Amino acid sequence: MAARRHTVALAVASLSLSGCSILSPLPLWELTKATGQLAFSSLQTEPGEASDTVYHAHARFTSLCIEYNPQTQTADVVPALQLALRAHRIDSRVYENAINAPHCPVWLRYSAQMEWGISPYSERYQAYISQAALTLQTDRGRVLSSSHYRLDDGFLTSKWASTQDKLAPVVSVLVTGVQPVKRPTQPAKEQS
Repeated sequence: MAARRHTVALAVASLSLSGCSILSPLPLWELTKATGQLAFSSLQTEPGEASDTVYHAHARFTSLCIEYNPQTQTADVVPALQLALRAHRIDSRVYENAINAPHCPVWLRYSAQMEWGISPYSERYQAYISQAALTLQTDRGRVLSSSHYRLDDGFLTSKWASTQDKLAPVVSVLVTGVQPVKRPTQPAKEQS
């Protein structure tokens, strides 16, 4: 949505240029650079994908406990996990550790790695999740499923996506065993 607003603003700005400046090579070069940057930055906000998933068939559950990981330095990981779980109609509670918590048959344990960088729309450093690992376990330690998020190589398509957009596909495959269908980036061609 933000990329669409920037595209519209860029188009309006280019239309407001006078005839002399449109013929000048410098404004056209700047417009070309801005359009390229906009296209590249919109690629970097695509949702993440689950990888290295292991899923063992198990009974459906409607609630679980999340073991808080103090080593994860971003504050939005747990809320992102809880929102993604709610989308699958799974209630969750967060505990410091499993030892002092009340009996909980299913536990979600996570780790996430944070990195810093300058986003295309900012001049200051911002934190982003570059990797995350999620594991569902029974209270006796049996692994039900595990999956990962990793910042992809190449175009870094999910680098500046929100933590929620990065972790939601991982949570989805973790609880269902089914890889979510990724939105196509280009419109599909019509069959004749």
